[in-house]
Amino acid sequence: MATASRSAAFSALMRVEKDGSYSNIALDKLLAGSSLSGRDKAFCSKLFYGVLENKLLLDYNIAVRSKIPLGEIENAPLVMLRMGLYQIFFADAVSNAAAVNETVGLCREAGFDRAAGFVNGILRTAAKDGTIRLPDPKKGRNKYYSVKYSCPEEIIKLWRQSYGDELALSSLEALSGRPPLCIRVNTLKTTAEKLKASLEASGVGAEYSDKLSNCLMLTGAGAVEQLAQYREGLFHVQDTASQLCCMMLAPRPDETLLDVCAAPGGKTFTCAELMDGKGRIAACDKYSSRLGLVMSGAERLGISIVEAVAGDAAQSEFVQADKVLCDVPCSGLGIIRRKPELRYKKELGLYQLPEIQYAILCNAARFVKSGGYLMYSTCTLNPAENNGNARRFLEAHGDFEPAALKLPDGIERKHTETENELTLFPEKNGTDGFFISLFRRK
Repeated sequence: MATASRSAAFSALMRVEKDGSYSNIALDKLLAGSSLSGRDKAFCSKLFYGVLENKLLLDYNIAVRSKIPLGEIENAPLVMLRMGLYQIFFADAVSNAAAVNETVGLCREAGFDRAAGFVNGILRTAAKDGTIRLPDPKKGRNKYYSVKYSCPEEIIKLWRQSYGDELALSSLEALSGRPPLCIRVNTLKTTAEKLKASLEASGVGAEYSDKLSNCLMLTGAGAVEQLAQYREGLFHVQDTASQLCCMMLAPRPDETLLDVCAAPGGKTFTCAELMDGKGRIAACDKYSSRLGLVMSGAERLGISIVEAVAGDAAQSEFVQADKVLCDVPCSGLGIIRRKPELRYKKELGLYQLPEIQYAILCNAARFVKSGGYLMYSTCTLNPAENNGNARRFLEAHGDFEPAALKLPDGIERKHTETENELTLFPEKNGTDGFFISLFRRK
């Protein structure tokens, strides 16, 4: 009989595979309703994300050992094979015998008795030779890197051409594995020192960020929504890159800020805290359900200056503002370590999204007051969505000028850019992959 943690990981993986569920939602929902111990939940999470992050590598290693073409293997046995191979190749605490036997047991338990022998044979062969197979790099570098880093060739080619091999490959390395859990201290209610002490007293590891103030890195937190400090509204979860974006926009007390793509609200909340809870923030989104997330988050954090505004960021009318934040929908290539399923989307939108983003940026610009600032940002690594749109905007809008970004200590440019642009690469800055550009209305 397969262990409960493996059965849970299999169920969550099938939800992602069959239903297209977001990985974090699929796993969190399943674990929340389970009776697994903390240790078993940790193993389940490691197995779940490990399989997703290494899917192309695992599939290649199945294909080279299987007489049945990969496309003809049923979904469930294929997912189980990935789980078994992941344990053989990457889970040092799991013996090869346990990896094989538990996976075969899971296969039978799920009603795939006919596939059990097939699964057993491939796993035993892999356990015996213990070798992770890779394509011959001499026959194609993009294919080799695609399998090695479990990333589509389209992305490999884009990054190598745009950023050069060194930066592209170091980014691929850095975007593997689980990301750090980073939080923003709610300075309207507490201080970083008090929150750090409170979390540590609760058994949660907390360290100060070496790049930003009021930013903590947590370990051993489990489901943060269950922490008393979270329920009390003392912090919200937000990567360093997103916090840095808000810091560079620098909203001040009593200003009016317009966030045209606000949901789920992280940047809105940080900006409100930087404004000391004074002024006005119009948080906009096309869908009222997503605006509900923003407003419930603001209520939890005790932020009263946020108002929800439903509207299409590409064409709706909004309020005139001192600062406008335009964090547009993007391909998400900078956050694939958080959402590894993005690696395998059939359509990434790399060539369609820039036009949508540009339309949003141009519409947002209409609401910047004279002398005010407009920030454009994405969580992707794609020059067409990033620098391309920023430069196109300046060429077409003579009433705006580039505004130099002030980089804090520890943050550096690793890509040729103008002073109002910054691409954050995860291996260089310890953040998500991210792009920020700032403009000022003359």
